[in-house]
Parts: sequence; C-alpha cells; structure tokens
Amino acid sequence: MKKEISANEIIKKYNLVILLIIFIVISTILSPNFLTVDNFFNLLQQASIPGIVAIGMTVVILLGGIDLSVGSVLAFSGMIASIIVEKTGGTMSGIFLGCAAGVVIGGAMGLITGALISRLGLPDFIASLAMMEIARGAALLTTSGNPVFGLDPAFHILGGGFLFGKLAISGIFWILLTVIFFLVLKYSVFGRSLFAIGGNREAAMLSGIKTKRNYALTYMLSGLLAGFAGVLTASWMSTGQPTAGDGYELDAIAASVIGGASLSGGIGSVVGTFGGVFLLRIITNIFNLVGLPSYYQSIAKGIIIIIALLLNRFVSQDSKKKSA
Repeated sequence: MKKEISANEIIKKYNLVILLIIFIVISTILSPNFLTVDNFFNLLQQASIPGIVAIGMTVVILLGGIDLSVGSVLAFSGMIASIIVEKTGGTMSGIFLGCAAGVVIGGAMGLITGALISRLGLPDFIASLAMMEIARGAALLTTSGNPVFGLDPAFHILGGGFLFGKLAISGIFWILLTVIFFLVLKYSVFGRSLFAIGGNREAAMLSGIKTKRNYALTYMLSGLLAGFAGVLTASWMSTGQPTAGDGYELDAIAASVIGGASLSGGIGSVVGTFGGVFLLRIITNIFNLVGLPSYYQSIAKGIIIIIALLLNRFVSQDSKKKSA
C-alpha cells in the first residue's frame, strides 16, 4: 500500500522549487525575454559571485553562527588583488600572486573572526560586525578610497570571461564550489560535525567533537570564499572597488534562509542556497527587464524571505504536532 503524501510534506520538500516555478511563470508573463538562453547565462553570471559568498554563509549558519563581514572582506580582498595586479603590470605571475593574496587575506580575516568567537568567547554577531568594519576600513585605506583602474585584460578573464562565448567562467566556479561543499557537508566528518554542533553544541562537545577548531575552520572557509569572490569581482569589473560587496552579507543570509537553512543552526543545504540565490537574482532580473526602480527589489526580497520563513515554520510546527 502506497503512503499518501500530505500537502505539508510537499511544501516541506519542495517549497523552494514551488517559489522558483511561481516566479519563473510570473517573469515569463511580464517579459518574453526572460525565458531565453542568453538571459539564463546572464542570470548565471550575475548570481555567481553572490552565490559563492552565500556558500560560506550557509556553512556558518549550519554551525549556528552568522558572518556579517563577508561583503567587506570581499572588498578588501579585491583591492589587494587589484593593487598587486596593477603594480606587477599584469604579468601572469603578478595575476597569480594577486589572486592568491586576495584569497589568503580573506581566509586570514575569517580565521581571526572564528578565533575571536571560539577562543575569546565573543558573540558571533559582534565579532563579525567588528571584522566587517575593519575590513571595509582597510579596503578604503589601501588607496584612500579611490578605485584601482587600468588592470590588465588577462586578469579580466577569471571573473568576466566566457567559455564558448556564453558560459561565464565565474558561473562554472560557483557550480563547482556548490558541488564540492555539498559533498563535504554530506560525506565528510567535518561536514557532519557542523550539523551536530548547530543542532546541539553541548551534546556535540560531550561526544568529542572539537567545536572550537570547527568554529575557526568554518569562519576561515567563509573568509576564503569571500576573498575568492572579491578577486572575481575585481576581475569582472577590471577595477578594484573599495565599496564592492556592500550588502552582500544580507543577500547571502537571505539566500540561505530561502534555501531552507535555520538561523538557529543544524539545518541547511548549499544546494538549497544555490536555488535561493537564483530566486533572488530572478527577482532582480525581472525588475530590470520591465524597467522597475531598484528599491522595489528590496521590498520583494523582504516579502520572499518572510514567505520562506513562514513556510518553514508552518511545516516544522506541523511535524511537531504529528510527532507529539
């Protein structure tokens, strides 16, 4: 006898898919240019850099934490990479050194944030907020707030190049990183420990999981991804911009929540976040296609976040009633 699937179970399992379908249908009705191959590849490129940042945010949220510094770390890492590329004249060794320095800087800042939380006991909100201010100030300080122009065209390929003339290289990076982190979270000891810590930190400690080390590593990963996103941003724009990444931390949190992550920790998926990022980009894309002002996008994003949270809460409450 087949087990009947309730409406609540469908919502729980496919709520993001349902929201994506609804907005794709609405977008197609509002603009005939939406469901085109060119627009899809355009969406992929636009979503790739925020998507990479959102992967790191999701991993931190799984732990039960939050990282408000990712947007500022992105900007500082991009500035460091741009300065090195500009100073070395765009040589291949200079480009490699600039990219490596940007990523390492991001990872170092994330590691410091994680250490402040795990070793010194600072609240994650305060520690990451402080790092957000430090990184943004450092990004502005590097060139007294001026952008870095005149970067070599070879550097542009990394974040702004295409395969076969359509597929953005940055989009390929995003997809690969999503697959890698999906496998890490699902099959590695480290990944499973994050779910355990986020679900019940005290129980995880008692079971022998090294929570302090995992906190530091998790925030370092978030910083590395933000640093890499900063390098891609500078490459895409062919400019080191100290104000880049403004608000990315909020979009990353929103994408994670829409993708099913719980801000209390222990629940979430980078695949869900991938869909959450795409949903937010669809909203932005359709508003651009129909020519609506950008401030409507913020209102729409807020509404979508509320809907996603209400759906998750509704389903979780229903599950508790059934198990009681």
